[in-house]
Order: sequence, then structure tokens, then C-alpha cells
Amino acid sequence: MRVRHLNVSRRDRPMPTDGSNASGRLDLVARGGAGDELGRQIATVAFAFRGYDVTNQGRSHELLEHRAFGPVVRAVLDEASAICSEALGAKIDLAARVRSRSPSTLETYAQDAATIVAMELAQVQLLEEFFGIEIGRACLSFGYSIGEVSALIAAEVYRMDQLLPVVLGLADDTASLMVDTTMGILFTRGPALPIDEVERLSRRISSQGRGLIGLSALLSPNAALLIGQGDTVDQFGLAMTDELTVKASLRRKPNRFPPLHTPLVRKRSIPNRAAVALYNVSGGDQAPSPKLVSCVTGAASYTEWNSREILIDWTDHPQRLWDVIDRTLASETRLIVHVGPEPTLIPATFSRLSENVIEFMRSRRLEHVGRYVIPGLSRHTWLTRMLPAGAALIRAPFVTHLILEDWLVAQDVP
Repeated sequence: MRVRHLNVSRRDRPMPTDGSNASGRLDLVARGGAGDELGRQIATVAFAFRGYDVTNQGRSHELLEHRAFGPVVRAVLDEASAICSEALGAKIDLAARVRSRSPSTLETYAQDAATIVAMELAQVQLLEEFFGIEIGRACLSFGYSIGEVSALIAAEVYRMDQLLPVVLGLADDTASLMVDTTMGILFTRGPALPIDEVERLSRRISSQGRGLIGLSALLSPNAALLIGQGDTVDQFGLAMTDELTVKASLRRKPNRFPPLHTPLVRKRSIPNRAAVALYNVSGGDQAPSPKLVSCVTGAASYTEWNSREILIDWTDHPQRLWDVIDRTLASETRLIVHVGPEPTLIPATFSRLSENVIEFMRSRRLEHVGRYVIPGLSRHTWLTRMLPAGAALIRAPFVTHLILEDWLVAQDVP
């Protein structure tokens, strides 16, 4: 392992941009902060791997063109390119796509998925090779959607050449389902969404035979993502006033997304095909290191023998992001490192939660107490365990965040 220690003064160590975080914005580690500080915090660090989004390049081109980092990034992209080329039966050059900052389209979904996985793994490798920071020593990790695949590879449950071909082998059919789908954000202004009622209404609309609709992600107690075929999302919007016991709003997103994590993928037998593919690859015979909290189950469910079963469910079960965030805040995590090109969804979810907690504390005149007492809860795990369920969420404004690609680009590496 190549470790390059940086000589920095005390004032150069990463510090929150706003110690009190009273605005509710994410507390970000300074971009130029030293690797030594991150290394010292590693036992209280959680690594969050992003998923597929409208844009998937971020600052990858800067890492690829970096004088010191470039060869490492290029090697990972070349390996992923070879895997992608074999899986798709065509010559694919992911490094060229990164260098040209090619946009994401329906036709490039498989290449985008491979690029995301490759760049996430490259960023983790850069941390280890240049700064001696090993993800296996972290408190935990988690990944949203395709990010869970990256997290499993980074945690050494599988190698990239074992797991990525399974995902890419299903990518074209998954992308083909995007053509006639719409994503909607279902949310309330306060009360929790009755998920059982949402699922019941989705099944009722699907049973009419005009297209499938289902939950794709549970973002918070009062927000979820739906994906439906044809006009099923519109049907849901019309019916929910009478069918849901709470007042909810439904906002349609203009962009199309792959309907992973929904019943729609069953139209192409993707769960069954994933099962066959997974049982024909090696790997998956050890527990993840660090502990991996799955968005499939909302818990640290992976053992040394069950990863294939969870990955099969990954294809058609909704992402339980809120449960993962709750588990993360209930752990000893004090710093969340966001891995991947331009991560948005997970940081935005933490930001909204922080704002809600700050507003709650202010409304009950607890801000003064919270600012000085809540950060200390992470140092007293016995006390945290005794608090009521959900109390861990109060820690949200006091957890620090680091956007890894920004941090890496800002490092002065010889």
C-alpha cells in the first residue's frame, strides 16, 4: 500500500464550516482538510455510496486528469471498461466517456452504472493508497441503489469482476422499461405516509391491467418515490384523495429513471435472472467489512452467506433509505463521507432532516441545550441506547459531512 503523509499545521485540519450548524445546512469538512484528521476519525466514519441520477459525471474528469491520482483512476476505469465490453458485447471506453463528460441518456444507462461503480471504487482506493485510510476500519457503510453494489465490492464481499457483470447483464432490459415510465414524489406536509395504504392503492391500480406502479424508495416518514407505467402515476394522484387517510401531494419528475426496486422489473423476469446469475458467480462468502447497512432491509443484514438473497430482493424491493439514515445516526457515526460523482440525494436527505431537527428544537426552545448536549451523546453510547426510539435523529445537525471527490481534488498531493 502506497501511503503519502501530508505535513499540515493545526489550522489546516478539517473543521466544520459552521460549528453550530444553526442554519440546518450540512456541516461540511473543509475541502483542503488533511488526511491525517480523517484517518484519526475512521472508527466513527460512515461511507455513503450514491446511486444513479440525472447526472453521473461530477468531477470524475478532474480525478482522471490529476497528475498523481490519474493512473489509479484510469486503471479502475479500464477494468470496468473490460467488464462492460464483455457484458454488452461492444467495445466500451469508460475513461473516454469521463474525459469527454458525456451526458447520461436512456441508451447509456449500462455505461453510466459501470462508471458510477468504477469511480466510487476508485475514490475509495485513492483514500487507501495515498492517505492510508482503509474503509474496512470505518464504523459502517451503505449505498443507495447501484451504490449498494459499490459498497459490497468496497467491503470485499465480491470483486468488481464478479458482481458488476450481473448488474450489467440486466441493464439493457431495465433501461428499456424506462421508456413508458414516470416517477412521482409522494409526500405530506407533516403526518407520516401510511405505506400500507400506498402499497394497497398501487396494487389496485396495477391490477387494472393498464400498467404496473410501485414504491421505489422510502426517503423519509413523509416522503416516498413511486414509479409507474403509462398513466398509472396520474391514476394514483386522482385516487389518493379518497384512498389515503392523510392529505398527500404527488409531484411528477420530468426525467425518466430506471424502475429498479419496483415490481416493474418483474415484466422482464429480472429478479429471477439476477438469482440465476448470482448463483453462478463466486464470492459472497464473507461478511462485509465495514458493517454494511442495506437499503433493501434497512438494517445491517449482510452475513457471510446471505448476500445473494438480499441482492435478489434489491432488484424489486423499495429502497429503505430512511431506515438506513436512522440506523446510521443511531450508531457511533460522527462523519459521513459521501462517495461517488457529485452525490446529491443522500446529502440532500440529511440536509432536510437537519433543518427539521433545528426547527423542532427552536420551536421547543431546546436549541441551547441541543447545541451543547446532543453532540456529546455519541460519546455515551449507553445513554443513546436508553433514549426513546427515534431520538438518534436529533444528532443529524451535529454529524459532519465530507464530499469525497471535492476533498480529493483539493488535496495537495506531491
